[in-house]
Amino acid sequence: MAQERDYRRKIIIALDVETGERALALVRELGEARIFKVGLELFTAEGPGLLKNIRDLGKEVFLDLKLHDIPNTVAEATRIGARHGASMMTIHASGGQEMMSRAAEAALVESGKSRLPKPVLLGVTILTSLKSEELRQIGMVADTGAQVVRLAALTKRAKLDGVVCSAQEIEIVRKEVGPGFLIVTPGIRPAWASAQDQKRIMTPAEAMEKGSNYLVIGRPVTRAASPREAFLRIVEELEAGGYGSHGEDGA
Repeated sequence: MAQERDYRRKIIIALDVETGERALALVRELGEARIFKVGLELFTAEGPGLLKNIRDLGKEVFLDLKLHDIPNTVAEATRIGARHGASMMTIHASGGQEMMSRAAEAALVESGKSRLPKPVLLGVTILTSLKSEELRQIGMVADTGAQVVRLAALTKRAKLDGVVCSAQEIEIVRKEVGPGFLIVTPGIRPAWASAQDQKRIMTPAEAMEKGSNYLVIGRPVTRAASPREAFLRIVEELEAGGYGSHGEDGA
């Protein structure tokens, strides 16, 4: 696979917009991009039909609902997401090992029935909007890195495929879980974009150098004057750095 194409597959475009119409317009404009994230706001507005519409355009869907409920409910929600063709899904690691394990089992069974690829399941560690002081306020260990590592290890034991964590935790997570475990990094902002509401951020080049498998990038692309040009600018910057794939994700 050509390196340019590889980098294009490493960038997940966050469709943080209010309507399916706007989301699909972005998908069409960003023809070189491969994976698009549908989060809670957009999914609540449009429902699972949007996943089919994106897939019909030849793209993959990262369904980012951060599932967190009793094990049976999360397992069923994961099964339904797999049935609708989600390529990637998120589950809150703080829901516990049983909840995540049941979700992994449900995804595997459903993919066999539907004959669709099993979605990549990712444990969400600590949201990038949270800092140590906020963790302390809600009763967690007031050490973001330590909590992320603990939840990453739990996610691996539950047999999920990887984790979502801030770029600042990439290296300590990799040391804990070893190679072959995916790391997906939100809070990515090119040096020429503002931080907005993300507190623990990093540039695409920095995150790839540290070992991210996938970079989640939203507003710096989707709210640019030309989303396609912004996307290709990021790809070009990554190509210029010559960073490797960092991990056995197969992309």
